[in-house]
Amino acid sequence: MRRRLALLSVLGGLLAGGAGAQDVAAGIGHFEAGRYAEAEAALRGAAGADARGYLAAAVAKLKRYEEAEGLATAVLKEAATEPMAVAALGEALVAQKKYDAAAERMSAALGARGDLAYAYYWRGQAFNNKKMPDRMVADFESFLKLAPKAPEAPLVQQLLAALR
Repeated sequence: MRRRLALLSVLGGLLAGGAGAQDVAAGIGHFEAGRYAEAEAALRGAAGADARGYLAAAVAKLKRYEEAEGLATAVLKEAATEPMAVAALGEALVAQKKYDAAAERMSAALGARGDLAYAYYWRGQAFNNKKMPDRMVADFESFLKLAPKAPEAPLVQQLLAALR
């Protein structure tokens, strides 16, 4: 469903002259398969917040955090709760040890839309690094409720179990 909505949004953006629908679909497919360099190549120049959110997330996964932060921030100026851009921004800020900014930006996104699983995840990571275990636990529990099958879920479950 998420992918279908992303593709529909991207198709609307194609009228503005962005990457072709096949490139965007391929880019999202590459991202979902963990082929982040290929995803980046396919999504460069794509129109639409969803496609650019995936681009920011791919760049974050390639550990180019400063660039990912800029890409995600640009998307979020246009679409304040685009899930992939929120996730990319959280990852980029935490990786750069900008924990206060990560907590603030993820809180802002959650204030606008409370179902952003990765906003909880990255805010939880920020709180963990800020030595705020109660807030980390609450965010990780929210993350697990929203994304119980996420790739990060087993590690989060192990961490929470170890704290109990």
